[in-house]
Amino acid sequence: MTDTFPRQQARTQGFSLGVPRSFQISPDGRRVAFLRSRAGSDPVTCLWVLDVGSGRERLVADPAALPAVQDGPGDDGADGQEPAEERARRERSREQAAGIVAFATDGDLTIAVFAVAGRVYLAELPAEGPESEAPSVRAVPAAVPALDPRPDPGGRMVAYVHEGALRISDLATGQDRELIGPDGVPGLSYGLAEFIAAEEMERQRGYWWAPDGSALLVARVDTSGVNRWHIADPAQPGRPGTEVAYPAAGTPNAQVSLHQIGLDGHDYPVAWDQAAFPYLVTVNWDADPPLIVVQSRDQRRMRLLSADPARGAVAVLREDTDDRWLDIVPGVPARTSDGRIVWAADAGGAKRLLVATPEEFAEDSPEPVTPAGLQVRQVLAADGETVLFSASGEDPAGIGLWAWGPGGLAPVAGDGAGGDGADAGDGDHGVTSGTRAGGTTVVSHRSLRQDGVSVRVVRDGQPGAVIASLAEEPDLPTPEPGIFAAGPRGIRTAVLLPSWHRPGEAKLPVLLDPYGGPHAQRVLAARGAFLTSQWLAEQGFAVVVADGRGTPGRGPDWDRAVWHDLASPVLADQVEALQAAAERHPDLDLGRVAIRGWSFGGYLAALAVLRRPDVFHAAVAGAPVTDWHLYDTHYTERYLGLPGPSGDGDPYHACSLLADAPALSRPLLLIHGLADDNVVAAHTLRFSSALLAAGRPHAVLPLSGVTHMTPQEEVAENLLRLQVDFLRRALGLDSGQHRV
Repeated sequence: MTDTFPRQQARTQGFSLGVPRSFQISPDGRRVAFLRSRAGSDPVTCLWVLDVGSGRERLVADPAALPAVQDGPGDDGADGQEPAEERARRERSREQAAGIVAFATDGDLTIAVFAVAGRVYLAELPAEGPESEAPSVRAVPAAVPALDPRPDPGGRMVAYVHEGALRISDLATGQDRELIGPDGVPGLSYGLAEFIAAEEMERQRGYWWAPDGSALLVARVDTSGVNRWHIADPAQPGRPGTEVAYPAAGTPNAQVSLHQIGLDGHDYPVAWDQAAFPYLVTVNWDADPPLIVVQSRDQRRMRLLSADPARGAVAVLREDTDDRWLDIVPGVPARTSDGRIVWAADAGGAKRLLVATPEEFAEDSPEPVTPAGLQVRQVLAADGETVLFSASGEDPAGIGLWAWGPGGLAPVAGDGAGGDGADAGDGDHGVTSGTRAGGTTVVSHRSLRQDGVSVRVVRDGQPGAVIASLAEEPDLPTPEPGIFAAGPRGIRTAVLLPSWHRPGEAKLPVLLDPYGGPHAQRVLAARGAFLTSQWLAEQGFAVVVADGRGTPGRGPDWDRAVWHDLASPVLADQVEALQAAAERHPDLDLGRVAIRGWSFGGYLAALAVLRRPDVFHAAVAGAPVTDWHLYDTHYTERYLGLPGPSGDGDPYHACSLLADAPALSRPLLLIHGLADDNVVAAHTLRFSSALLAAGRPHAVLPLSGVTHMTPQEEVAENLLRLQVDFLRRALGLDSGQHRV
């Protein structure tokens, strides 16, 4: 390699290019469709299919070969560039790749449908056949730009969204028509996830086909009451700003309702108590009746509903409550083939799996099928009577793959070597995920013993084909994080030292590299989780990464320790982890300690130098939330409640950085993308104004045209270098040369 590590990491999008993903398995378990680019530096994702029996992969669709892409510029997103609505969807899902970034299939996995540059395409998913027989890919008659195309289970029609309307294209006749639309009403759309659902609930879709293809459940989203914010690019003063419907804490959300729309256009509203439960969390319509999950605005109540829209009937199957908040578990509700419902709920100090009939849910609280020592993370698939899910055991750094079914509960081996599960649930053995159908399981595995991701197909309990990862290997000394449980609370902490350092040889300045907040975990039993931290260590730092209270994997009590206080617990845990790391590694110089972070990590970094300057001597805060009044409803109100009168007892005031501005006494670099529509640049600009008003020196690095993801290659590369240079100066270190 001739690249430096920052350049290589930027060019490979964090070594994610070339990694197989988005697996879908045929009902008979004999074929697997998936996405992967052709190489570790190729950002264009292609569609592939694997024959499980032979292990042969076939390229099904290459975006570069699609006619509309080859033809060059056109109108309405047909010029090879994705339409604005699709770019917004990708920002919500943190998708940086190009090409085919998502696809949907019919029930038998015979066709796949996807959108590229606003056009809809259909690809046949072949069974085993002659090598010379190229799979068929064709354009689907559809309005441009098209968003989120999905075929019905029978593979006869394709639904998609165009300009806020849900449309259907008949694959046999080529007829394309609008099924339901906003009729020119501003702020109204059908079939798309609203900002809150996509950003905070992990719901990226807004419509669902009936099992027989006779109707669809469609989300109607009205954003007319949501406050409008305007995001402009000061570097391009001739361009108008982008208007964003942003529901900041305490302000109106989009009004979301659900409608069953027949193919004849007949509209059956799904009626539930929307005043009490305004959030539509998810829908499952893989069988009748459809299952719907709704949530109260304060997120202390969640209902699982069974719906019969044609009769105007909705039944409450289950209501969960908590006096702080309820977490959304991805993948539930699911259904087994015998009609039992799969759910996850808090019980006995853990997030646990429930599998029961609708009657058992409605009449009584069913007993969990997982023990209290296992924290369910996500339900991944329901195949027949078997439920596949991910969970953590005693060590939250490890995420194991588990199956529950007629034979009870059993781990699934992360390395795909068989069904004995020797490494499942053991943090020393990695992070494992997967999916399952037709008795076939696709297992994705990462560990501290390997670079990247390994993917293996297991059929009938026996290891089979390997789906190759084409990702580049990092040009970096191998990270060897020393992971341990710090302090009385057992804060999972990793310490990374320079590969060239010899114990006792010299003291090392310390750099904390946390996220530190809800929904994101940094300390994982996976080598790839520590690549950036190891590069930072090679620059001459001892790097400490810690997951304190509020981070996932430790159970409800650990999660909810940050209720009404997103500042004190998370900061105290970073200090505790730092002190414990110094006790284990005497070479850590506690007289020279810096901290860096992005998003919540940026908030934590700025918080550290403001409130604990005795511990932290410099900070880099990227895209920090500085005033929680400016962040979105679903996230902020979950932890801090609805905003009230400002004062010492107000959680918003207590967690804000603005009031602490006069206390800044350490070097601080603020970095923010001016095109960020998640944590808007106003956070940094208002904080900088407060610092200026208090006469506190600081530095601000504005990034023109950059969003919350910082996807631009040159930005991603140079941000690392600039941060290291700033921290060296701030800590009084020799400038030196980058070692890697």
